[in-house]
Amino acid sequence: MAKKLFLIPALFLSIALFAQTQDEVFIKKISDEILTNGKAYDNLRVLTKTIGGRLSGYPQMYKAEDWGYNLMKANGSDNTYKQECMVPHWVRGGKDEAIVILPGNKKKALDIVALGGSKGTGTKGITAPVILINSFEEMEAKKDQIKGKIVFYNYKFNPTFIRTFQAYGDAVKFRGMKGTSTAAKYGAVATIVRSMSHATDNSPHTGGTWYDSAYKINPAVAIGLQDADWLAETLSKNTKVNVFLKTNGHFLPDVPGHNIIGELKGAEFPDEYITVGGHLDSWDICEGAHDDGAGVVQTIEILRTFKVLDYKPKRTIRFVLFANEENGLRGGLKYAEEAVAKKEKHLMAMESDAGGFTPRGFFMGMSKEQFEKIMKWQPLIAPYGCSEFMNVGDGGADISPLRQRLNTPVVGLSPDSQRYFDIHHARSDVFEAVNKRELELGAVNMAAFIYLVDQHGL
Repeated sequence: MAKKLFLIPALFLSIALFAQTQDEVFIKKISDEILTNGKAYDNLRVLTKTIGGRLSGYPQMYKAEDWGYNLMKANGSDNTYKQECMVPHWVRGGKDEAIVILPGNKKKALDIVALGGSKGTGTKGITAPVILINSFEEMEAKKDQIKGKIVFYNYKFNPTFIRTFQAYGDAVKFRGMKGTSTAAKYGAVATIVRSMSHATDNSPHTGGTWYDSAYKINPAVAIGLQDADWLAETLSKNTKVNVFLKTNGHFLPDVPGHNIIGELKGAEFPDEYITVGGHLDSWDICEGAHDDGAGVVQTIEILRTFKVLDYKPKRTIRFVLFANEENGLRGGLKYAEEAVAKKEKHLMAMESDAGGFTPRGFFMGMSKEQFEKIMKWQPLIAPYGCSEFMNVGDGGADISPLRQRLNTPVVGLSPDSQRYFDIHHARSDVFEAVNKRELELGAVNMAAFIYLVDQHGL
């Protein structure tokens, strides 16, 4: 009797295991491997601490390219290569300075950083009155007061957006061409932009800016949030506040950069491609740990895991470390250009470029029919964290050219976003801000998704 009782649990266990699908079993193997033996966190430490900020054209960019290439090969890529593209070479050129000059010659230094792509002030700097602008509507109302002044855009992140990327999209227009060129159109000599963040510290957040060639190109800087609040309050009490501004940013000629690409060749459909990647470049003032070191090491971790598990994909999977996402998108454009020229069939493209925080879901750009097929896989992936599947027409910047030119379905990892813009493009985007477990879980969910697309098509 004791033997029979002992056999009953074993029998139920066997039935339960047999009832599991092949997909469930393999996804569990992916998860166990990454969470037990994962190398993403260690790889991120090397990328951030031994190479650091990797803006296009900087020496660190080339060091990162070699690092990524060698790591792809070491982790078993069947074919590893560099895809050349010309990238912009903007340099900061020195320390960015801003000093408020109040009546009575009282002075206060502001924490600012020049925006990428902006023009420097010249070695002597500029001094001019500041005018507070809280919206483009206010700019229009005050357009006759702008000439000869520094425009201070103090548009705040909207706290009511639960998805913080919506707040970023709402505010970033003040940092971009519309902000700089509207100010120049009305005669401003420079712009100061409230950082794209809802952080509680005073660290300024850089980022790219662009200019309308019809108007003068002026210096443009971002200001820390505490200093932004102080300056706005000061301007509300004083009609005359001058700022001395000195920046050194300028462009050098374009230089060669590279997408770093590794492949696992497909056994059944080698001419069908699934792309997964992140961008290798980052801004110069930080280590680029979340943006986008996380996406880079997650991409390589998926390659490592598939090789360790001896997974033989049906389709060719490409692992791409994209060049120049931050201030030009040249890598993503080149990747799509060559795909079109070679008439490649791209089944899907995925990227991770929203930080290495806890994975919550995926945002996608694809047909209704494709999305409905993917929704059937949600129960397989949800136990590992990604339960929110959203077909919003977008998958990320680097893979957007594939979507535009080849109508490729695109997918972006969507981690929890509440802390992302505290550190985005700021000095605080460092290795220490990344949690090992959260980073690894992102790779688990991405690998599971890629596996399902490879197995079942799209």
